[in-house]
Parts: sequence; C-alpha cells; structure tokens
Amino acid sequence: MTTSPDIIAAGFDTLGLAQPLLKALADVGYETPSPIQAACIPVLLAGHDLLGEAQTGTGKTAAFALPLLQKIDLKRAVPQALILTPTRELAIQVAEALQKYAHHMPGFHVLPIYGGQSMVVQLRALSRGTHVIVGTPGRVMDHLERKSLVLNNLQTLVLDEADEMLRMGFIDDVKWILEHTPAERQTALFSATMPDVIRRVAREHLREPKEIKIRSATSTVVTTSQSYCQTHTGQKLEALTRILEVEDDFDAAIIFVRTKTATVELADKLEARGYSVAALNGDLTQGLREQVIERLKAGTIDIVVATDVAARGLDVARISHVINYDVPYDTEAYVHRIGRTGRAGRTGRAILFLAPREMYMLKLIERATKQKITALTMPTPGEVANRRVAQFTQQIVDIIKTEKLDFFFDVVRRMEGEQDIAAREIAAALAWLATRERPLQMPGANDHAPRDVAATPPAVSPAPTFVRDTERKPARASTKPPESHPDAEPRRERPVREGRSDTPVKQRSFAEGATMQRYRIEIGRNQGVLPKEIVGAIANEAGIAGKDIGQINLFEDYSSVELPANLSDDLMDILRRIRVRQFALKTRVMEAGEFVDTRPPRRAPPARDGKKPDWKKPDGAKPEWKTKRS
Repeated sequence: MTTSPDIIAAGFDTLGLAQPLLKALADVGYETPSPIQAACIPVLLAGHDLLGEAQTGTGKTAAFALPLLQKIDLKRAVPQALILTPTRELAIQVAEALQKYAHHMPGFHVLPIYGGQSMVVQLRALSRGTHVIVGTPGRVMDHLERKSLVLNNLQTLVLDEADEMLRMGFIDDVKWILEHTPAERQTALFSATMPDVIRRVAREHLREPKEIKIRSATSTVVTTSQSYCQTHTGQKLEALTRILEVEDDFDAAIIFVRTKTATVELADKLEARGYSVAALNGDLTQGLREQVIERLKAGTIDIVVATDVAARGLDVARISHVINYDVPYDTEAYVHRIGRTGRAGRTGRAILFLAPREMYMLKLIERATKQKITALTMPTPGEVANRRVAQFTQQIVDIIKTEKLDFFFDVVRRMEGEQDIAAREIAAALAWLATRERPLQMPGANDHAPRDVAATPPAVSPAPTFVRDTERKPARASTKPPESHPDAEPRRERPVREGRSDTPVKQRSFAEGATMQRYRIEIGRNQGVLPKEIVGAIANEAGIAGKDIGQINLFEDYSSVELPANLSDDLMDILRRIRVRQFALKTRVMEAGEFVDTRPPRRAPPARDGKKPDWKKPDGAKPEWKTKRS
C-alpha cells in the first residue's frame, strides 16, 4: 500500500479512535491526520503488522502511539507495549507524546529507559508497574537480562527509526530483543529508508505486514528566503513585533499557531499593539472565513493568525511573509505553510520561531526543504527606533512634496511670534503628537535621536540567541586587545545548557510577605529529582528569587512547591514549560484538598552514649521530601 502526501482523512473521528484519544487530540490542536497517520492508524487498529517507510517529522509518532494506547488495559500495570528508539532524546520525546495523547486515560503510565539515567530510578519505576516502555536497545537489554523487565504480557512492539538503529550498530541488539518477546505480538517497523538488512529483519520477525510508504513533500518555493529566531517562550511576542517592525518589503503576513484558541489570543495581543489583524480558525463559519480572506486581499487587514487546517487552500497574492509562531508538528506542515508566500515567481519570506528545546526540528526541516535556514536575532530597541524614525521621515518628505502647506506655514509663523517659540520646538512637539500612539523611541533605545534617521536599520545579524543592548563595564582595565582588534583572541562562547536559555532572565520582584500558594509540578521521586534542582530551574528560568520559593514536598510522581499567589498568565506559561531532568514541570495551582501529606511525623532516634541523635538516613543522605527556602 502506498500513500501520497495529498491523501488526508476528513478527521481523526473517521479512523476508529476512542473518545479519550479524540479529546486529547482536540486539546493539543490536532484537527486532521497527516498522510502517514491516516494510512497507519486503521491498519494498526485492525491488528495487522506494519512496515512503514516515512521520513522523520512526518507525524509517525502519533501514527503508532494512538492505536497502541487504544489497546492498553489500564487495570493491568504491566508492560503491554515496547517502543525501541535509537537515542535517548527520541525516547524521551516519544514518551512525552504518549503522555500527552493519554491525558484523558487516568492511571496510564509510560516509562522511558535509556543509558545515562540512574538504573536505581528505573528499577524503582519498573517495580511499581507501567503500561508502556520506551527505550534504547542497550538499556532494554540490560533490564531483560536482569529480569527487571518482563515482557510476557507484551501486545505491541514498535521499532522507530530502524535505519538509524542500523547505522548506530544496534541492529543485532534489536534482533536479540525481538527474540525475547512473545511471538504473537503485533509489530510495527518504521524506517526512513529500507536497506536490505531492515527488510530481512521485517521478513524474519513481522507476520504478513501491510507495507505503507509515504512520499515526503520536500519541494519548496526557491524564491522564499527562510530564517529562524531562537527565543524563549516569554520573549516570543516581543520578538515577533520587533521583527515585523524592521522587516523589509512587508506587505501582509500569515502567522501560524497550533491551536484555535491561540489564533484568537495572539490576534488580540497584536491588535492591542496597533496591528490590523484577524484570527482564522476552524470555529469560523465558511462565510466569516471568506470575509477574513477578502479583507486580507483588499488590504483592510495586514495580518492573519491561523491554524494549518484553516489556512488550507489560502492563496493571497499580497502575502509577503509566513511566520511560524508555533513550530509545526511535522516537516510536511512546514512545507505547506511556507508555500503560502513566494508564489507565481514572487519573492517571499518565511520566519520560524524556535525555543531551545525545539532546535532539533531545525535539522529536520532543513533536510526536508533541502535549503539552509539562516539565523536571526530579535532586533534591538535601537534598531526598531531607527526604522520608525526612517518611516516617519519618509512620510514627512512625501507630504512636503505632495501637499499644499501654505496655511500651516502661517500657523507656525503665528505661533513663533505670539508664543515666542522656535520653529524647531514646534516641529518637535508636532512630531510627538503625531507619533504618541506609536512612539518613535522604544524603551531601552538610546536617549538621543539616531544620527542617521533616514538610513536603513542595521541588518539582522545571524546568531541564534538575542543580542543585549547593555554592556557591563570591566571592573579593571584589561591589557587584552578589544574584540574588534585583529590580534584579539576569538571570543569563547559558553555552551548552552540543556533546556535552558542563554538569555539571562530578569528577576521578578514580589511584595514583602506576599501571600503564598501551593502549586503542583509533574516530577517527583520516581524521576530522581532533588529539591535544589527544582529551586534552581524556577529561579533561573522564571526569574523567581530563592526567597520567594517556599516549601517543596516530593512525592512519587509529582511534587508541590510554594510560590507567590496569583502569578501572571505569562509567568505561569513559563513555569509550565520549564524542564527538570528532561520532564516539563506543567505547573498548576493545587486544588483545595488535593495536597495531603500522609507521611508519619519524624521522631528523633534515642541518644546513645550521650551523643546527639543522628537525623540522617542510614546511607548518610539528607531526607529529600521536605525543604524550606528562607
């Protein structure tokens, strides 16, 4: 069986998926399945083995995860499915996707196991029971040999990126694992290519598999220039508005987000900043959708914020920019998105926003589009001010050339004589009046006017992180030559820490004695987290000082932390996305009665020989379940 990218099912509800899964898909904004999902889901639900040939980034994780989840018996906490991946990063990514799709399946547990993580943590989690194992071949073999992983109840086995496991030398390990699984299991093998070795494995270990091949849509418009901007979630809106300010040849833009709710929220925020914008999503009737498109064509709005489904078939000649505000779920979607500009020989511009944890998508997109995507930084306040001044100056020049201003000359002369005010001061006051809704000078820009107001602002330099305007003065004079000097040593870049942004986060201030509230975070003892790691992540990523972080309680699969009450939506969004030990915190306010500390009160052991009692554990480790920050 072969499927091409343009074959798309009407919706996920046509594929036979259960309601909890459909509800989870709606929550994350999935509206229609990708080609591989439409082709694979019915085959796997029917119980067939599957041999799938598809590139990374085509949406194949959901293609095997959704049918797998539908067959899980939640009452039996034993490994019923095993997913093998070539790398621990992919194992974590797949495990997170399963957790997301199983959001409305209470009691579901998925466990990623891979080398480099504490074996003790994994053994403890396996002993408690789990429904799905996602792991790398080497660590899965370790657990099988230890008998800590028992696959007697295995129903489904998935080999993800089989050709990559072959390239990394894991194919013999994969064969060994396959021989230690029940023969009656269902098996799905996915690979970007199908070398002979992979086909031999399929012939030996798959039972009459259905073969599905997805041809990836890799052709892109060569007249479209592509750039990406790495930015933290909390800075994305500011980065977007600054880039819109300084972009050359901007006429109209379509901004892609993942969910219907996000289209309305972002459109409202842009409108509040002075842009003519409208939302376009699946909740709009056909009439309203056509009305938005007509307004975009007529020039009464300049920006449309849309989901992938709502923008399908959209072809408006004046769209000069496509902005991927949210990263698409797969490379196919990216190709379709940027195809909205640069049509019929016209030039176009595509900009992609990436958080540090999403940078892995960059290589996949470059591979799919066969084009290099250049880096850009968020324009500085000074660059934005230069562009605004240049535009304002051009407006003044155009008015002088085209309009009759005799009456206004007389008004200015009268003001000079009657009020004893110089024409220069009058002009400055009029400029202020004309631009007070859109000030020429942004906060953070230089206090004096740009020297060359008519010049084009500096080109955006290709660097993946933001440039800061302020520079610290050295504490003492240095004998080293300046960086611009030809003899200067190249500047050493500090390596990016995993899951962290290089941009320092401004510390937030809270009132002395502010009311504290208990928040829940989705990481606990099972993940091997320490209280100090939670404090460090919240302080570094959210800018909340240690003195404003209260008591932390660690439980098996979650923890609670005291933070100031009534945090802003933007700050809560950051707290939800912060990652500790590869797990997103998913911070939320704990409901009344949800926090119950059932642990017995601690008692001091009796003193021996006049010595002070020892409060430490037998292994000398401090108790980890309670930490108070002062």
